[in-house]
Amino acid sequence: MTNFLEFLQSLYSAFDVSKMQWFTVEPTWVAMDVVVLLLGVYTVGFIITHEEHPKQILLELFCFIFLFAGVYENLASVMGWYRFGRSIVMLFDVPITVPLIEALFTYAGLRFLTRLAMPAWMVAAMCGVFGVLADLTLDPLALAQVRGGIGRWSWYIQPGDVNLFGAPIYNYSGWFLICGLGSAFIMLGRRWHEKSGHNRIVGIAYPPLCLLGALAVMVSPLSSLLLWLGPWGSRGSDTELPMFFAMFVLYAAILVWWRGRLRDTWSVAETAVFPVVFGVFYLTNLLFDILEGRFDILAFSLPFIIAHATVYVRAVAASPVGARTFRT
Repeated sequence: MTNFLEFLQSLYSAFDVSKMQWFTVEPTWVAMDVVVLLLGVYTVGFIITHEEHPKQILLELFCFIFLFAGVYENLASVMGWYRFGRSIVMLFDVPITVPLIEALFTYAGLRFLTRLAMPAWMVAAMCGVFGVLADLTLDPLALAQVRGGIGRWSWYIQPGDVNLFGAPIYNYSGWFLICGLGSAFIMLGRRWHEKSGHNRIVGIAYPPLCLLGALAVMVSPLSSLLLWLGPWGSRGSDTELPMFFAMFVLYAAILVWWRGRLRDTWSVAETAVFPVVFGVFYLTNLLFDILEGRFDILAFSLPFIIAHATVYVRAVAASPVGARTFRT
């Protein structure tokens, strides 16, 4: 009961309207946020022109941002894990571009991965890993972008805590949960919608219900168990490492099992949102690595970008297999 009351108090604090801030004058932050916002506009257009049920997909995107990722990021900020600098548009304590890019990664990942011949749980796991790979190029740069003593993103960590570029290891693993859980619950909702014969009421109901379900799991003890082996481990300790390395082992195992097999409904055009969202995101980070002289971060980022791109290149080069030869 105590934990639940603390959660409600954190939720109330996170949504204190008096904390809302809207604009910043830091050119670097503005430029990088504008890129994410433009990717959001592009993705909305892609959904409208390519999805069979665009209204439901757009509602998924909205609920992911405002009922799932946005709520969780604000709670983590209120709990004192990290803080953000001011951005173009703030969703209370968090730049709107943070839950937005997480939503775009999840949608683009699902749009691409559901065309590959792999079961649903692998699709969710791969979406989670894609989020981690992308974040490994983002957070080191964001944490280094300090202006006037204020970081674009600052973590509160103790001396001796395990970290990468000033962010705790569980931060990167957390993106696996955000994108992985989000995609898993969205797929459950889409299956429900499909089994209902695309009932209009179900189409309206499943996005908020499923993304609130994802939030409930995200704030449950399961998160601490996966991120730092709680209750046996603790934040900042070496117990954050098993989950971090396990993700890459899982990623490699899935790629070996997959062997480049595709469904017969796949095409480059209908999955274009995947290379556009991730490609523009990666190129933007690399560009600012160079402009700010952070060649250490650039060298660190390149292997993860290559690992991510390899999956898409392999899919483009593969020959489709008949859907009848594969079952989810």
